[in-house]
Amino acid sequence: MSETTKKRPWLAALLALLVSGLGHVYLREWLRSLVWFSLYLVSFEVLVPDEVMPAEPTIAAYQEMAQALPLDAALALSSIVIFGMLDAYWLAKRTHREAEVEAGETCPHCGKDVDEDLAFCHWCTNPLPGSEEFEAEVEDDPGAS
Repeated sequence: MSETTKKRPWLAALLALLVSGLGHVYLREWLRSLVWFSLYLVSFEVLVPDEVMPAEPTIAAYQEMAQALPLDAALALSSIVIFGMLDAYWLAKRTHREAEVEAGETCPHCGKDVDEDLAFCHWCTNPLPGSEEFEAEVEDDPGAS
């Protein structure tokens, strides 16, 4: 697998928990990172009342702010973070799966490990990429793969 496909899904999710969009930076998905980070900042600015914002940036002041947040604001901000984590995790998993199929390690039909010496998947019996049967199938139906 290439260097970009060695990214760990759990690490992408953990980074997205720390800072919204940071998991996508780790995955080098710059536009998605910008979208998630911007969504969180704009939501924070719109949903958090000015009277709750701390006057000085201390940990205690931010703890008080978190306790004074309205429930709807806390739920909305938490939802953005959770969905950003899930998106980073699924994106990393999908990248792994696609790289394994391209490398010929897994079947593109069922996703199970295959023997590189065979021209078909011994699990689902579909032809594998690179075999004559697969090429004939693609020529017959261009939308198949």
